[in-house]
Amino acid sequence: MEVLVLGCGDAFGSGGRSHACFQVTTPGSRFLVDCGASALISMRRHGVDPALIDAIFISHLHGDHFGGLPFFILDAQLVSRRTTPLTIAGPVGLRERLTQAMEVFFPGSWAASRKFELRIVEIEPGATTSLAEAAVTPFLVRHPSGAPALALRFEVAGKVFSYSGDTEWVDSLIAAGKDADLLIIECYAVDRQVKNHLDWKTLGDRLPAIGARRVLLTHLSAEALRRRNELGAECCEEGMTIAV
Repeated sequence: MEVLVLGCGDAFGSGGRSHACFQVTTPGSRFLVDCGASALISMRRHGVDPALIDAIFISHLHGDHFGGLPFFILDAQLVSRRTTPLTIAGPVGLRERLTQAMEVFFPGSWAASRKFELRIVEIEPGATTSLAEAAVTPFLVRHPSGAPALALRFEVAGKVFSYSGDTEWVDSLIAAGKDADLLIIECYAVDRQVKNHLDWKTLGDRLPAIGARRVLLTHLSAEALRRRNELGAECCEEGMTIAV
C-alpha cells in the first residue's frame, strides 16, 4: 500500500496548502481518502489520473473534505470520459448532502445521464466494509458537520493506514489508530485548544496509547505551520509518498 499526499491543508489554505485529499494505491486498486474542494486541482498538479480512481472515502461533510466531489463527478462525465464504476463512501447523510452540493454548484447535474455507474455507500461507525480491495472501519469522532464525523481505518494485505479526519480528542481515536503502520492525524494548533480540533499539547501525550508505527500530522493552521519545529511528530507535505 502506498499513500500520496495530495492535500493536507486546513479549510483556509494556510501556507498555500490544498484541502484534504490522499491517494491510496494497493496492488489492484486506487482510492482517495477525502476529496476537498481543491482536490481535482491537486490531482492534476501531481499527475494523478482521476479516471483511475476506483473509490473515494469521505471522513465528514465539510467543504474542505468533501467539496471536491461535484467537480470530480463532472470531470468523470465530461472530461475524463469515465466508463468504469465509481464508488463514494462516507457517513450517513452523504447522498443527500452530495445531491444538494451538486445542485447548488451545477443545477441539473445530479440527474444528468452518465456513462459510468455512480455508487453511494453510507457507512456506519464500527461496521467494517470491504471496498476497493480495502477493509474500512469507521469510528465516530467529534467534529460537527451536519452528519456523523468519522475516523477511518483501512486494512490492506495485513497493513493498516488510519486517518483521523477532523476532530477534537476522543478515545475512539485510540481504536481507530491502534498499532497502525501509518496514522495521519490532524493537529490544528500547538498548545491552545480549539473547539472540535486537535492540538499538539493534547495529542502528543496520547500518541503512545495509539502505538502507530509512523505518525504524520495534517490540517495545520497558519500558527501551527509557523511553529512546526515545536511539534513532536512529522508533518505531511504535499507530494510526499509513503510506503506502508
